Amino acid sequence: MSDFSDDSEVFSLQSGTVPLLVSMPHIGTEIPAELHSGYAAEALQVEDTDWHLHRLYNFLPLLGASVLRPRYSRYVIDLNRPPDDAPMYPGASNTELCPTRFFSGAPLYRAGHEPGPDERARRREVYWQPYHSALAAELARLKARHGFALLWDAHSIRSQIPWLFEGKLPDLNIGTAGGASAHEAITNAVVEVCDASPHISTAVNGRFKGGYITRHYGRPAEDVHAVQLEMCQSLYMQEVPPYAYDEALAWHVQPLLKNMVLGALQAANHLYA
Repeated sequence: MSDFSDDSEVFSLQSGTVPLLVSMPHIGTEIPAELHSGYAAEALQVEDTDWHLHRLYNFLPLLGASVLRPRYSRYVIDLNRPPDDAPMYPGASNTELCPTRFFSGAPLYRAGHEPGPDERARRREVYWQPYHSALAAELARLKARHGFALLWDAHSIRSQIPWLFEGKLPDLNIGTAGGASAHEAITNAVVEVCDASPHISTAVNGRFKGGYITRHYGRPAEDVHAVQLEMCQSLYMQEVPPYAYDEALAWHVQPLLKNMVLGALQAANHLYA
């Protein structure tokens, strides 16, 4: 059952009281019924979802953060890709604005049913644009109220996906577009929190430097800072079907995650004190 009360809703926005917006662009699990027939049967299981992030980040309302999340799966459209579909990581395996492959590299659609130019343009208008209009408007609201805004782009991924990267990913992958999307004090504050948990591995601007959302909206010169966190799902859930949430694992990592978000927010507050 969908947790969206209105069938017309393509995203949910909970507006908060502090200058922090958390975007979760890949947690959607629905594929519109009229599109089902074009996909490979296994695609309807939406295995490449950023599973359970809304539950893992359940501390956000207590912080007063704004939270933006989509209804529909990244298999319909990838909200963290640019509208012109330019590759995020040239020279590496990339997924598209309207993905045509699983993270395994296998075809997502039945042969001959991949979305053409008109369908890709329709999906961009119907699903991509409303999410980004809401994201931009909420950042503008927070900036107008507080003088600045901090965007935290929340992601998770299986720890090993050979088609996308070699070996096992670090547990926590912090991306700030090579330092361009956030003031270094914010990045340093997040890393400092991670350093206090040496049993959890961390990378900064490694394989994941931030997708379109981080790179496009993170503009420190305009008082908007953006940080992407790509975390391994092995930290809080089962990485194989049925992709179950693991309460015991999550209980251990949630304090660290909360402190990372708080550290970034406190560092931003200090910059504008």
